[in-house]
Amino acid sequence: MTSAVLYRWRLKPGREAEFAAAWAEGTALIHKACGSYGARLHEGSDGLLWSYAAWPSEESRQKCFKENNWFEMECFRVMQDCIAERFEEIPLSVVEDGLFPIA
Repeated sequence: MTSAVLYRWRLKPGREAEFAAAWAEGTALIHKACGSYGARLHEGSDGLLWSYAAWPSEESRQKCFKENNWFEMECFRVMQDCIAERFEEIPLSVVEDGLFPIA
């Protein structure tokens, strides 16, 4: 079953562009290595950054993070350094899918 995860972060002031670039690089690496369905990064009206990441299954997501040292890579270290506050992940099961690639 397709699964998804919501991630939320409050960033250190002025680090938004740096975080977004590192997030894009890291997301592309995960997509290529693990077959994720990709992710989107959003900024909320409250200033939090939200990411929605979709996966073929929760098992494939867990395997991807267990088998790879993502947080040793520079892009993920940059992301971590930009974060002032991290919130718990919210796992989701996809019931209907209406997302389409960005043109």
